[in-house]
Formats: sequence, structure tokens, C-alpha cells
Amino acid sequence: MRALAWHGKHDVRVDTVDDPEILNPRDCIIKVTSTAICGSDLHLYDDYIPTMKAGDILGHEFMGEVVEVGAGSTLKKGQRVVVPFTISCGSCYHCGKHQYSACDNGNPADNQDIGQELYGQPMSGLFGYSHLTGGYAGGQAEYVRVPFSDVGPIVIPDGIEDEKVLFLSDILPTGWQAAENADIEPGDTVAVWGCGPVGLFAIQSAFLMGAERVIAIDHFPRRLELAKTFGAETINFEETKTYEALMQMTGGIGPDAVIDAVGLEAHGFFVDNVIDQIKASTFLGTDRIHSIRQAIVACRKGGRVSMPAVYGGIVDKFPLGAFMEKGLTLKTGQTHVQHYLPGLLAAIIEGKIDTTFLISHRLDLEEAPQGYKMFHDDQNEVTKVVLKPGFGARSGDVV
Repeated sequence: MRALAWHGKHDVRVDTVDDPEILNPRDCIIKVTSTAICGSDLHLYDDYIPTMKAGDILGHEFMGEVVEVGAGSTLKKGQRVVVPFTISCGSCYHCGKHQYSACDNGNPADNQDIGQELYGQPMSGLFGYSHLTGGYAGGQAEYVRVPFSDVGPIVIPDGIEDEKVLFLSDILPTGWQAAENADIEPGDTVAVWGCGPVGLFAIQSAFLMGAERVIAIDHFPRRLELAKTFGAETINFEETKTYEALMQMTGGIGPDAVIDAVGLEAHGFFVDNVIDQIKASTFLGTDRIHSIRQAIVACRKGGRVSMPAVYGGIVDKFPLGAFMEKGLTLKTGQTHVQHYLPGLLAAIIEGKIDTTFLISHRLDLEEAPQGYKMFHDDQNEVTKVVLKPGFGARSGDVV
């Protein structure tokens, strides 16, 4: 089969690799019909995440048709499914609490020592996202093996096109959980750093949860315009001082809740961010955390901090004093996708949530390297790239 493989920093290639096979009774094999490039895939592209190996197949946002099932799978051949990016067993202590992204069994035992050493506990398994999370082959491919297929995938009813439901795999539930973790109350003002896919879905979700005002912070004009379509007020941090603007917009109190949807590769020419970039480039630090620093400082006293953004290692100059003295609460973590799937699928079917607005480019799987470069180099115009195996042969062009 054909699949997109990582070969180093800014080096991804579509290779011919072995087809996946059923390895365990609860496995299934799906034929991928749609897959997407996620913002967190760019962390792999930029070689920020450790334990990647040449030839690793990328991709954790995908869906397709079931073509083979193990004896323990509850799926049937021919069903269309969306697959969560988290690999969860459904029966461990954490899965029992619906904390699916903390599953103890999704990450193979021989890979768990890495996470244990870095974080004190092993990470859960994820598709296409380094050997730290299991080394699983990802979904930017023609076919994928899906472990624990009796727990993860959700069956999509006939008549619903892929693009309406594809983002159930990750970014829609991630944005929803981000808003949920902000403990939004009716009348709240919520500030969101980052208007990428997760940030935009967090904005949409915050309004659905009762926020009166949402303030979106970014520097890409197109993304800020998309935020406005949901009713958000905007701050372009290249034109306006974010903290001062937030204080003015909230009568000097600060937002009730803040959401960091930026993560470890924060942009902007700020003193703390420049220092972080220097430290990262000289291996004296790993993550650039300007956005979460700013969110904590701007949040009102007694407010809530939600951090869906990806961070990978050690940080410097974290405003712990401000966090404590202001009495803030922080919630974060990988998304418990399986927990949210039924409700979000119902909301899409009922027309309460739209996801298709986000897609800016559709490419054939064979053009995935071009898609990565586009997404990396032009984040203003490229908001989401969807890859479709055989798309070029079907359509004859690129949209």
C-alpha cells in the first residue's frame, strides 16, 4: 500500500509499504477514505517530538471503510467508521472512568519505559505519533490496523459525507473538551489563544456552552476572520498588546476563563518567546510557552485555565506565583475522544455543529508532502488539509 512516512525534519515521503494485518482478535483493518493533517503533526514535521524513527507512518485523523475484522471486533465489513486518535482498551482503571486518553493498555509494554522516565507514568497509545505513544502506524495511508476496534471507532450512518464527520477523530472533541475544561458558566467571557483548528472549535464550543463573549487571539488574518464568523471578538497580537487589550475589553478584571490552543511552538517576537527559542535551539529547553504564560497572567483572579495545546517537555519561566496568588485552576491533557463521540456525532447530524468550514485544501494522498509544506509555510491561507487516497484519479484536479 501507499503511506506517508517520516524520514527526518521537514522530510516526509509517500512510500510503498506492507499492508497491515490483523494481529489481535480485537483488531480491524480499515480502508482509508479521508485523513487530515493535524497542527500537532507539524511538531513531528519540525522534529520537536522525540522517539520518531525513519519510516514511521504518520497521521491520527482518519476514517474509512471496514474491510477486515478480528474475531473479537464488534464491527462489520462495509461499515464506515471514524477512528479516535487515542488507542484505548475500554477496560482498564482509566477507561472505566472515561479517561480514555490515559489508558494503561493502549501503549505496548515494551514502549512504556520511555514515558515512565519522561513523565512519571507511561503515555497512552496514539496513532502515528512517535514510539513514545506506541509506535503505531498512522492513518495517512491507504489502509490502517485499528487495535481495540470494539472500543474506539464510531459507526457513521449512511448518507453523511466524510467531511462532516472526519474531525470527530481529534480536533472537534479536542476543542469541545477544551471548552468543557474551562468550566464555562452563562455570561462568561472566554479568551482563546490560537485560531487554528482546535482553537476555532473551542470558540464554537464555548458559545454552545453558554459563553457570552469569546475573544480570539492570533496573528493570521484569515483565521481571525473565521473566528468572527462564530461571533468572537478578535485581537491581532502583531497589531495590539494582548494583555492591555484584554484588560480594556473586560473592565480591568480579565477573562473568566482562558484557553491555550497554541502549544510548544508559540510564535511572536516577544522577549520571553525569543529566549525560549534560543534555549530550544541550543538544547537548554524544549518548549516555547509564551501563550500559556500570557493566558495565566491575563486570566481574572479565581478564573479557569484550559490547556488543550501540546507540550512535550521542560519549560522555563512558568508564572507559578501568578497562578497560585490568583487562585487559578488548570485542566489539560490529551482528549478522551471516545467519551465525546456519540454526543458530537448527534450534534453534527442535528446541524448544531459545522466542521466543513475549516477545510481549505483537498489533496490526493500522493500529494501529502506538498500538503505538509503548505500547512507549515502558509498557516494564514491553509487552515486544514484533507487527504483522500485516489482523489486525483477521481477528480482530476486539486481543490
